[in-house]
Amino acid sequence: MTDSNKMIINLALFGLTQSGKSSAGNILLGSTDFHSSFAPGSVTKDCSLGRSSHLHGFMRRAGQEITLQVQVLDTPGCPHSRLSEDHVKQAVKEALARHFGQEGLHLALLVQRADMPLCGEVASSPVRMIQELLGQAWKNYTVILFTHAEKIEEAGFNEDEYLHEASDTLLTLLSSIQHRYIFQYKKGTSLNEQRIKILARLMEFIRENCYQVITFK
Repeated sequence: MTDSNKMIINLALFGLTQSGKSSAGNILLGSTDFHSSFAPGSVTKDCSLGRSSHLHGFMRRAGQEITLQVQVLDTPGCPHSRLSEDHVKQAVKEALARHFGQEGLHLALLVQRADMPLCGEVASSPVRMIQELLGQAWKNYTVILFTHAEKIEEAGFNEDEYLHEASDTLLTLLSSIQHRYIFQYKKGTSLNEQRIKILARLMEFIRENCYQVITFK
């Protein structure tokens, strides 16, 4: 909070290569700050911070309209097709301290493709990174963002059916983070509608945490 009528929320994106982190970051920001494209390997090589424009009248708090600004840290995929896991982890650690050291991180978003099952050691790499970087409090500050959620409907499932049929790895993870998740669809609604819907859900999680943050000193 910089004043009583403005709130800045800080988010960090984690996930596998080609999971849709940068694209999700652009939706959250309402911009094209992060380079996003299909590639046979990892696209994002460095951590990058994006800041949204101000969203006026997005929410109310204590009877007052609050102007919201979103800051998003995009990170390289883990595992990375060119960089070692240790290199990525150190780069993200330094970026978290540089950008959110004092202000703190509100939520870590684990970006997971809905059309790819979460299972095995490779798929668990981003989860381990979140655990190591956020420490024991990681369970209270992690949300799964399912990208490519339109694939669920194309396969004839609804969200509840999808989660019911999910891998034990995913179900265990969801239980650990108090079933905090969001589905991101690419069709049926405009990008701005997607953005507002996702941000509103994220604000629910932030309120559940009583607006507390993780700091990196």
